[in-house]
Amino acid sequence: MTGVRELLIQGSEKVIGHYRLLLARAKTEKEAELYRSRIEREQRLLDELRDGFPDRFAA
Repeated sequence: MTGVRELLIQGSEKVIGHYRLLLARAKTEKEAELYRSRIEREQRLLDELRDGFPDRFAA
């Protein structure tokens, strides 16, 4: 399961990086807020992945 977790962590880090680029280029405050909220959501998911999968997700 560790290989899958590492793959998901890398994917989340990449998504956060993309959102940061989009945030830097945001043309409106509404657009910037959208990217900030998506970064926060993805960061929460990433933190959960780093802490390990909850038992309910274990195969």
